[in-house]
Amino acid sequence: VFNHEGKNELDASIMDGMTLNAGGVTGVGDIKNPIRAARLVMEKSPHVLMMGAGASDFASMHGVEIVDSGYFYTEKRWKDLQKQLAREKEDTEKYGTVGCVALDRAGNLAAGTSTGGMTNKRFGRIGDSPIIGAGNYANNSSCAVSGTGHGEYFIRYTVGHDISALMEYRGLTLIEAAREVVQKKLETAGGKGGVICVDKHGNIAMEYNTTGMLRAWGNSRGERNVVIF
Repeated sequence: VFNHEGKNELDASIMDGMTLNAGGVTGVGDIKNPIRAARLVMEKSPHVLMMGAGASDFASMHGVEIVDSGYFYTEKRWKDLQKQLAREKEDTEKYGTVGCVALDRAGNLAAGTSTGGMTNKRFGRIGDSPIIGAGNYANNSSCAVSGTGHGEYFIRYTVGHDISALMEYRGLTLIEAAREVVQKKLETAGGKGGVICVDKHGNIAMEYNTTGMLRAWGNSRGERNVVIF
């Protein structure tokens, strides 16, 4: 999506549930695949989050493909911006986050989240996707979570970590914890969005309080499912 100035600002983060190591990039406009850069921040630096030109320099130094900003242009998203500019109101009902959570055969969990943010965002606004504990979290002792929605609420309520904490400290199941956070805490506060989660036993939760959420899952038994509403 395009920000208020007609530019693309991308965010991404990734987290390793075994080590609790994490990496993220924010406000980048020339990294072809920001999630690759986020993983390099996690694996090749002592830091967790890098921003803007510095993140791009770091990514380029480690061989991540850098592209002209025109690479991210789509006519549909450009028209979305024009509509928003005409109304001068941020779109808080449609989100374009891409997230993934995974459990491997060794019992390790991981979560990755990547987004272009909100259409017509201004002033260098950063959402929840690159923020560990908000839109992205993984911990082998509980679960992995990736979120999509109105990022300010996901940050304020530390959605990813809260789901994990409810499992660890209150003994809730994954589904109970995800429902508690999304359907009660977020809904009560006025926050819209959803999460995809997997726990250390392979249980899956995909909870949302919006009209729909594009989501899919698969397991080692060959079971697959794709759902919108």
